[in-house]
Amino acid sequence: MCLGIVFTMEKSNVEAENEEEQPLEPKPLLSLAPMFPTPSGYDVATQSADPPVVHVTPFTPTGSSSTRPAAASFDRPFTLSPVSVALRTPRHEVELSAEYLKPFLKQKKTTSAKRVRPTKESSEDNINRRSIKKSLNENLVSIAWPSSLDNPRESVEELLIMFDSLRRRTVQLDEKEDTSRRADMKTGTLMMSNNLRINHVKTIGHVPGVKIGDIFFFRIEMCIVGLHAPAMGGIDYMPIKDVGKDQTLAVCILSAGGYENDEQDTDILVYTGQGGNSRKKEKHDQKLERGNLALMNSKNKKSQIRVVRSTRDPFHHSDRIYIYDGLYSIEDSWIEKGKNGFKVFKYKLRREIGQPDGISVWKMAQKWKANPAARENVIQMDLSSKVENLPVCLVNEVSDVKRPIHFNYATGVKYLIPLNRETPVQNCKCRSLCLPGDINCSCARQNGGDLPYSSSGLLVRHIPMLYECSSNCQCSQHCRNRVTQKGIRLSFEVFWTGDRGWGLRSWDPIHAGAFICEYTGEVTDKMKMNTDDKEDDYIFHTACLNDKVLRWNLGAELLEETSRDIATESPKQLPMVISAKDSGNVARFLNHSCSPNLLWQAVQYDHGDDSYPHIMFFAMKHIPPMTELTYDYGIRGAPPGFKNKFPKACKLKACLCGSINCRGFL
Repeated sequence: MCLGIVFTMEKSNVEAENEEEQPLEPKPLLSLAPMFPTPSGYDVATQSADPPVVHVTPFTPTGSSSTRPAAASFDRPFTLSPVSVALRTPRHEVELSAEYLKPFLKQKKTTSAKRVRPTKESSEDNINRRSIKKSLNENLVSIAWPSSLDNPRESVEELLIMFDSLRRRTVQLDEKEDTSRRADMKTGTLMMSNNLRINHVKTIGHVPGVKIGDIFFFRIEMCIVGLHAPAMGGIDYMPIKDVGKDQTLAVCILSAGGYENDEQDTDILVYTGQGGNSRKKEKHDQKLERGNLALMNSKNKKSQIRVVRSTRDPFHHSDRIYIYDGLYSIEDSWIEKGKNGFKVFKYKLRREIGQPDGISVWKMAQKWKANPAARENVIQMDLSSKVENLPVCLVNEVSDVKRPIHFNYATGVKYLIPLNRETPVQNCKCRSLCLPGDINCSCARQNGGDLPYSSSGLLVRHIPMLYECSSNCQCSQHCRNRVTQKGIRLSFEVFWTGDRGWGLRSWDPIHAGAFICEYTGEVTDKMKMNTDDKEDDYIFHTACLNDKVLRWNLGAELLEETSRDIATESPKQLPMVISAKDSGNVARFLNHSCSPNLLWQAVQYDHGDDSYPHIMFFAMKHIPPMTELTYDYGIRGAPPGFKNKFPKACKLKACLCGSINCRGFL
């Protein structure tokens, strides 16, 4: 298999069928897609002959001699007699995936809250924005596709970051225009129509770049990375040719709560087949066809199947979160009568041994949240001494180290320098809540015309300075523009990492853009900083942002009319430093990583001196429970012209983050 450059020019079948309703008219983007050798006798234009037949070989990173994925040492050989897989052409694959989106594309418009009627100028701006959203910005094509072709993990992560950035910005624009179509499906359709996807050729076994335990908040995310192609169906399958006979094999199943599945055991899943349970059609017995037949064939061939489990979102109970739980094999199957009185197929799947934990981590974390006393190896049940909204557990599972060095737990910052009080704080006149599209909201205008958070409290994009509503604003404490000042909402634990000291992780799943915590401590000026080596471990300074942080806005920028050089964009260097040596909160335990999952954002809400804002951390990507939280410390030397005064500040430390992109020092 080789990689080539192609242009995707055609509209999908669904776009053609919904020409009037489809708001997206994506322009072709230059992107990367698999290209296959064309055998003699096969006409790509007419597809007059059988599609090309190639043997599927698992993806192997560049430089590796192994023919099997490094993470799949537990896989047994694929037990089919000489099997070749008939692969659809990339063009057909795009059309097939678009067909899966069909159930989502017709959405009814719902009524939203009242808001100030836009002026003529505002209406013209809305029309302009609608025209912008019809296509992606061609000026950003060169940085649109994930950058690392020989690192599938990085490609998957960047693609998902791009998706959610684009989705959050779409939500922001739609709210402003008072439209209510599904932003996740709109974004997914837009990306796949522009070939911004990966792993779109179906295969049995693990998907390159997707790790066991990865979480997805939208089904379309799994389509984009090639984990599970159907946007609605629970069984994903592919055609094969076995000794000249056409068959289908299941490649992935999704247990999403729509059928009577038994998921109590973390290693065994009793899965119900598909069909017979439609809400619009008359219910009937399930038939041995399509996905049900593919599962039966997989049982007979003893082939492995990817399994995605799901659970309720703890912060939005009407939504579900999807967890990739690894490879399973079908042990048994039978027919029984379901609760609706009709016959259903049942399949008992057992998880392959030797795999990393997946859903079991979730079940443990849920157990601890319900009863923190059930957590083992606890040193202190609440490190914050009830100062935080939720207890912060202190645990050590690997050594005899008892606790961190003494410090005072503080939820706010203490200024050791006088602040400039001449600039007044925000003072909006909104009644009850600040609403998107309200041209009279001064807080929205101060943030560039948009409220910086979604209705669920997610940061839409990173900006140089974010202004939340202040105590002078007339809106209530329930206003969406008061996210960080309400404190942490996650259940944290501080744990001993070993060579990197204490670290921080959460028992909760974290959505990209979610608020994590503030970096609290003593705020002073850089010129007055203490360069004691021990204190360096607890100092926050506004170093240059990681390039991944700068690319975090990429999806949102794809919707803009004009582009800017994101890769070279730098925030304003602030004169402040924050020391958490003597006082601080959970943020003092955030370790460094050259591939971080958090970013920091400057936020103002209680004073007008923009040189000394609050430093707030947000999630860069979806973060599963019990994953260490990290940010990029940057590379700091002495301030310009002060090398002799600050000799210790010029010393670089060895980096122990272990990232594939590790710089080696910080």
